[in-house]
Amino acid sequence: MAGELILIIEDNEKNRKLVRDILHVTGYQTLETETAEEGFNLALEKSPALILMDIQLPGMDGITALKQLRADPITKTIPVIAITASAMTYNRQAMLAEGFDGYQNKPISVKNFLQEVRRVLAIHQDKGKVS
Repeated sequence: MAGELILIIEDNEKNRKLVRDILHVTGYQTLETETAEEGFNLALEKSPALILMDIQLPGMDGITALKQLRADPITKTIPVIAITASAMTYNRQAMLAEGFDGYQNKPISVKNFLQEVRRVLAIHQDKGKVS
């Protein structure tokens, strides 16, 4: 289901634009920031359906930011997909073990990226129906 609000936390302008353009073309709405700190504040204010989190960020890194999101009752259930240039298999497993709901490596494959966004959103929506 398109139309959901997705928060993009990515410090690289070109990567942010690519992700934004892909999401807009497929009907999603986006919010964007370059830092985890501002991303946390936006998540509190706007309650996005999904967060796309770069791992290597200036200031607070993506893993620390995820822990902060999970510790807050307002943001703890927002699904978060890790986006990283570290594409080795153990990194995917490590990111999922940290508590991320999904994982995408850079450079982004449009098809795989959209599949992962849809998969994570669908799982989160199904959880909401059960509760």
